[in-house]
Amino acid sequence: MKRKGLYILIALVLGGAGAVHAQDNTSSSTPTSTPTYDGRWYIAPTVGGYYNDSDRNTNSRQFYYGLGVGKFFTPNLSLDLFFDRTKRTVDSNLGGGTWFNNNIGVAARYYFRDWTDWRPYILGAVMGSDHHNPVDSSWEPAAELGLGVSKTVTDSTDVRVEGGYRYDWDDKSQPNKNGYGDWFLGLSIVSRFGEPAAAPTPPPPPPAAPDCSKQFRNGVNLCDNKCPDLPEGTIVGPDGCPQKVVIDLRGVNFKFDRPKKGEKDIAKSLAEPTKDSLAVLDQAVDTLQRYPQVHVTVAGYTDGVGTEQYNQGLSERRAKIVYDYLTSHGIDASRLSGPVGHGKNDPIDTNDTDAGRARNRRTELQVQQ
Repeated sequence: MKRKGLYILIALVLGGAGAVHAQDNTSSSTPTSTPTYDGRWYIAPTVGGYYNDSDRNTNSRQFYYGLGVGKFFTPNLSLDLFFDRTKRTVDSNLGGGTWFNNNIGVAARYYFRDWTDWRPYILGAVMGSDHHNPVDSSWEPAAELGLGVSKTVTDSTDVRVEGGYRYDWDDKSQPNKNGYGDWFLGLSIVSRFGEPAAAPTPPPPPPAAPDCSKQFRNGVNLCDNKCPDLPEGTIVGPDGCPQKVVIDLRGVNFKFDRPKKGEKDIAKSLAEPTKDSLAVLDQAVDTLQRYPQVHVTVAGYTDGVGTEQYNQGLSERRAKIVYDYLTSHGIDASRLSGPVGHGKNDPIDTNDTDAGRARNRRTELQVQQ
């Protein structure tokens, strides 16, 4: 037998793995459960039998026994540290006697199919083999390959049946022999210990979807609102999140000493070109309509020419005529504070030039944040 048997077994293992893989591929269209595994440590007492290499010159068959300790590291891979022992009777024509083997090694098993199925697997192991016989007492390397099948029978117990070929590089037990290959068949009861892992807690059900037809926050439908926890009355943009609103009336400037008392037509009071100033006012109306929660104060100002008393009244008329323009274009008066006049206070430019004084003759919409 020797190495020839090892080569035959390698071919069988590769062929068996290919067959199992092909079976998995052809059945992939059938839904299966998500693979799971139990990662607890286990012990695996083993009993089995050998069909010995004829070159050993011993009895052809005998029992062996052993013990493994291991665990699964993935749903498909387990590693065992193991010990096993066997005793062979040397042929009488060679003087008789007993040939003991104690083996210590590590075995890897790669499994196919789901955890609760009948699971075929491939076995590979390396070990040290301690020989005790009338001629030799020493350690030699050994290795094995095999195929097996495993089945989970309880939460903590599996049954494994496996067979294969073990090769022992012993070159001392018999002077004219170098290495032995034996076939084996074994049965193991795998017993996991410790408490099993708790079943995963199912995720909570998703919250009920809001009623998009009825629920609003700060004027924004909850289905579109990215900041639904903001208090009511917060100035927000179309996405429901805080929005700083600036309404700029730069460009809306008044002619000197206008509007007169009782004047209602704002176009007659605005500095030239009047159409540009009206366009700015229309943009302010559009902004207020897009942000219905925004409130503003309408405030008027003058340049530095004239008495404080006169400029106070003039600034109030400027604030009032803009106030009336907004309300006449659909802005509710409840959103407007004032109109208030600040006279010639708070200039934004110098009063020493015509251009500076023209910019100071203005009205502002001051957003109440």
